Amino acid sequence: MTLTIRAAQPSDVLDLHRFILALAQDEEFPGKVTARPDDLEVALFGPEPAARAVVAERDGAAIGSAIYVFGYSTITGCRTLHLDDLYVVPEQRDRGVGRRLLAELARIAVDGGCSRFEWWVLRTNEPALRLYRRLGARTLDEIDVMRLEGTPLAELASAAEGPAGPEQRGQPEG
Repeated sequence: MTLTIRAAQPSDVLDLHRFILALAQDEEFPGKVTARPDDLEVALFGPEPAARAVVAERDGAAIGSAIYVFGYSTITGCRTLHLDDLYVVPEQRDRGVGRRLLAELARIAVDGGCSRFEWWVLRTNEPALRLYRRLGARTLDEIDVMRLEGTPLAELASAAEGPAGPEQRGQPEG
């Protein structure tokens, strides 16, 4: 029973979507998952991919995945890697699959010149927190995650007065 970690392919979209739904259920996510498989396909494999993914397979069957995005740190002047979703099917947990997925993302981050590899975890997810701490990850006490969505997001967006030119954004032209 060989474990393989590989880059996701378009044929993985249904498995990835199934894992997203299962993760939301496992974490008792307080809302409905509205992403559809075709949304995921565009996000991962469309003309301007917004995210990337790796898949864990055992004997040809998808048993886990990690979906991630690259960002940029103005503080370090380097790219960053942000893990959005990490999922392993229940019957394969505690067998090193999550650790291998994280190790692959760490390799991608290092090879990609990233200064950081970050992710969010629910405070109630004790098994994951234990794993992350064993790997040497630390909890950031110095920041809070902020979010605008729905009506507040739309209201703030409507306060913009159309597309701003460089001089309106406080940037020099040219």
